[in-house]
Amino acid sequence: MTPPPYVPGHGLLKDRVVVVTAAAGAGIGGATARRCLEEGARVVVSDAHERRLGESRQALEKEFGADRVAALACDVTKEEQVQALYDLALQRFGRIDVAVNNAGLGGTCDLADMTDEAWDRVLDITLNGTMRCTRAALRIMRDQDAGVIVNNASVIGWRAQKGQSHYAAAKAGVMALTRCAALEAAEHGVRINAVSPSLAMHPHLVKVTSEELLEELTRREAFGRYAEPWEVANVIVFLASDYSSYMTGEVVSVSSQRA
Repeated sequence: MTPPPYVPGHGLLKDRVVVVTAAAGAGIGGATARRCLEEGARVVVSDAHERRLGESRQALEKEFGADRVAALACDVTKEEQVQALYDLALQRFGRIDVAVNNAGLGGTCDLADMTDEAWDRVLDITLNGTMRCTRAALRIMRDQDAGVIVNNASVIGWRAQKGQSHYAAAKAGVMALTRCAALEAAEHGVRINAVSPSLAMHPHLVKVTSEELLEELTRREAFGRYAEPWEVANVIVFLASDYSSYMTGEVVSVSSQRA
């Protein structure tokens, strides 16, 4: 089954300021940054890969205007870099309305063969990095009495898959973090939700996943195809917009996997 036509923007995030991590390249973060710009937002993009981030910034500036795009390299395992990212957003645009915490690291390894270093790196980027970015955004948004945070989880946080114990544990942690932080943020008018994609194809996934596994995962999808990154980004935009104003602490599955 072929993907549906690309959905045009409808001004859902007009004049809002959005920060997106892991936004370089053709994955979910890059698609989210583009979708937010198409919906009228001003966007701060970040990524740990400076060259790819620079290329993405230039492409977005050319299409949407340099006055609507800012960029800063950020390794989410470094608290000082996370803080610098949010400081830049405030300096450039004066406030932060939406934070999309997309940074994560996967890989395939059976637990019995996994090193402490491999476990720690996946947890530090995927779970701790999401915590650091959520915390930084919350400190700003609670003073504004408004804001939205959208975290990127995964269906693996719910469902078992061989070789994914580190990634599954991290993504299950992102889900729990989202729910607990949402209760704390509600009194400040801040909403926190998460998306939980199953299989969204992008170049990095192809590099770290075997062709056989990708074929198996695709067969599990009811539509018989993987999601395009922009299809996940559409749901992130919905959660960032006023259309989801009564939703907080929710983890929304973006998946066609059979139950």
